[in-house]
Amino acid sequence: MTTAHPPRAGTAHQSRSVAGHLAAVTALLAPLAAESRAEVLPLRAALGRALVHDIAAPVSLPPFANSQMDGYAVRSADLHDGGTDLRVAPPVPAGSRPPALLPGTAAPIMTGAMLPDGADAVVPIERAVPDSFPAAGSEASVTLPAVPAGTFVRPAGSDIAAGGHALAARTHLGPAQLGLLAALGRPDVEVYKAVTVLLVTTGDEVVEPGRELPDGKIYDANGTLLEAAMAEAGIDVRRTGISTDEPGELRKLLRATSTEADLIVTTGGVSKGAYEVVRQAMEDQPVDFLHVAMQPGGPQGIGTFDGVPFLGFPGNPVSCLVSFEMFLRPALSALLGAPAPRAPLRARLDHGLTSPERKHQVRRGNLQPDGTVRLEGGEGSHLVHALAGSNALVHVPEGVTELAAGDEVEVWML
Repeated sequence: MTTAHPPRAGTAHQSRSVAGHLAAVTALLAPLAAESRAEVLPLRAALGRALVHDIAAPVSLPPFANSQMDGYAVRSADLHDGGTDLRVAPPVPAGSRPPALLPGTAAPIMTGAMLPDGADAVVPIERAVPDSFPAAGSEASVTLPAVPAGTFVRPAGSDIAAGGHALAARTHLGPAQLGLLAALGRPDVEVYKAVTVLLVTTGDEVVEPGRELPDGKIYDANGTLLEAAMAEAGIDVRRTGISTDEPGELRKLLRATSTEADLIVTTGGVSKGAYEVVRQAMEDQPVDFLHVAMQPGGPQGIGTFDGVPFLGFPGNPVSCLVSFEMFLRPALSALLGAPAPRAPLRARLDHGLTSPERKHQVRRGNLQPDGTVRLEGGEGSHLVHALAGSNALVHVPEGVTELAAGDEVEVWML
């Protein structure tokens, strides 16, 4: 896929706010929201996708007035204080269309069954005398207490009326939304195609898990960590082998594997060191490398490689995940409705913290049942064990340098 490159970020030492970088990522990926990228899927295959268009209800829910429970369908005007004897009419099972209810009669009715014409209330079987239905075909009467009209009746359209607004465009389709579409009789739905990301880990020091680990080397956590995060978010991830610190090799690898990708994401090689392979490989491409006022995850790359949108994440594992959660997930959520955004919650700090004044700090933590959040590990972006023991990201906005135990913070559940 090709797309226009967003406005250049400027020099490599420029610093950008978190909001500013999110806006730039969203602009870069805006073509992914084109209707040409839509597809029609059966409901069972649409979980986690998002709607392309608004959907109006083709039928009312419920489509007819029906009983809320097992009991007797009655005309409320027939019932009087102290109890009234009524002749038992033929029963009304669910799924049938009953005849009209005659005055002075009560029809045994099952939960969900269509209310007979003329009936306007249901008396629960527990309040009837006798409190059991008569045998089929028997001549019987029942004593029922007075109830107002509408008692235990689900009116037609009480959930949604035909023509009503059922779901908005870009709604993320979870089980409840798919259940609604099924209840409305929809067998399929038009959704945005899943985004395809080419994920490339870089670095001479990085070794695939399972291989021998020579001195000075580390196992690659970034590939597995980001692939899992993206896959969980409904992104179609394609991995390559680990690229060395040779810029020409990385360019060759990208050109051989990126033609079918909607987005390229690399990890590592975006800082200002001497062996920053991603920066070197992108020298002839419209890609900017800059610093975002965020900790961890400050160094970022953004642009296009041979016309394919490109994001360069830092090399430390926690920085990778924070970059995904702060920029790629919310950008796709805003544009496509999927993945679902992280819902912000408020929690009280279990203990105090400090934060750089000019950076948005993202810490790892555990939200406790009592509404407090306990920080896990320190500020370091290499602390994978602390990340694995966390269930939330804790946000400290730019300009806040110190928070005490009991202070409120925003958290995103992971």
